[in-house]
Amino acid sequence: MARLVKCTEKGPYKLEAGGETQWICMCGLSENKPFCDGSHKKTKEEDDNSLYIYEGDQRVKVS
Repeated sequence: MARLVKCTEKGPYKLEAGGETQWICMCGLSENKPFCDGSHKKTKEEDDNSLYIYEGDQRVKVS
């Protein structure tokens, strides 16, 4: 079943626990969820008022 999930964050969430720092994916594009793999960098030039669909490395502006 396909789902459309709207993500508005363009960067990771820093989580510090037990003397360790982890970066949690907030953009939804990481291939290593829940951890950040740097995929949020693809969102750098997105317009905040537009909707984009990502499929693999392809980004399509919908509105």
